[in-house]
Amino acid sequence: MILKTFELKKNNIDKFKFFLLYGENEGLKEEIINKIKKNQNGKEIKYEEAQILKSKSEFYNEIKNKSLFDEKRIFFLERCTEKISELLIEIFEVASDDLFIINCSILEKKSKLRNYAERSSNVVVIPTYKDNSQSLINIARKFFSEKKISISTETLNLLVNRCMGDRGNLNKELDKISNYISEKKIISLKEIAVLTNLSENYSASELVDASLTKNYIKVKEILNENIYSQEDTFLILRVFLQKTKKILSLLEIINNENNVEKAINEYKPPIFWKDKPILKKQLQLWSFENIINLICELNDIEIKIKKNNSQNLILMKNFIYEILYRKTSNSFL
Repeated sequence: MILKTFELKKNNIDKFKFFLLYGENEGLKEEIINKIKKNQNGKEIKYEEAQILKSKSEFYNEIKNKSLFDEKRIFFLERCTEKISELLIEIFEVASDDLFIINCSILEKKSKLRNYAERSSNVVVIPTYKDNSQSLINIARKFFSEKKISISTETLNLLVNRCMGDRGNLNKELDKISNYISEKKIISLKEIAVLTNLSENYSASELVDASLTKNYIKVKEILNENIYSQEDTFLILRVFLQKTKKILSLLEIINNENNVEKAINEYKPPIFWKDKPILKKQLQLWSFENIINLICELNDIEIKIKKNNSQNLILMKNFIYEILYRKTSNSFL
């Protein structure tokens, strides 16, 4: 059963137990998941596909073993692909009191998992395509209208352009702006330029690229030549997450199509020509499992940094040097 995002309010989704989300728009997925969970209570259990493939028996035992006295459970299955389509189809065919939210990246029209779920009356399928500039502008305009803040079209465009087509990034910037504006009735282009971080900050981008390609000399040079502030660590973290998620998306596509050049050349948004050699090197150095672990570690270190503001730079530098010496080779490329 296919539902468009705008149709969620019109349908009684609380009666469904299986939700399959696919596409590149992580910010939109987050909004949808929050809507699904809104009237649901239960113990949340998360699995990555890599974890499931590593130990299918453990996963089966987890979902099947439940006593009459256990509370309802909400299973989040992250980064799923065709690799576990048979397993998921088997789960869809069994009645369950638990809630399953399956998060996939791109699923082609010929996908067995997608085709089965779309035909099933038990599964709600929700595609999440990339936001275009107009949809992001509408979200931002609604935010400023509700806050009764005056903002020019030029300023609005600058804000949206810095969010790289992801409403998740836009919502983070709007939260930041919300904390800043207080009693203000107008916000300027200069203020937005200062408040919002450039998505492609060159020193941060170069540092992250050098780290992910394990270029020790370049990393050392960048860290020595740049005088980073404590606040810069959050920008570096953000760039790290953007680049690692891009690597992960490409690895998922390559896994399905087995063609590195095609995956890079057809990736959306397009990859700039000068970045392609660096990205190829990173794809060779990082396996699917290792890049997932790195993303989890980035989320963990963000929490640590927020708790130890005075140690931001030390924590970040130690983390970067640890990455340089980690064994991560991708044997499939």
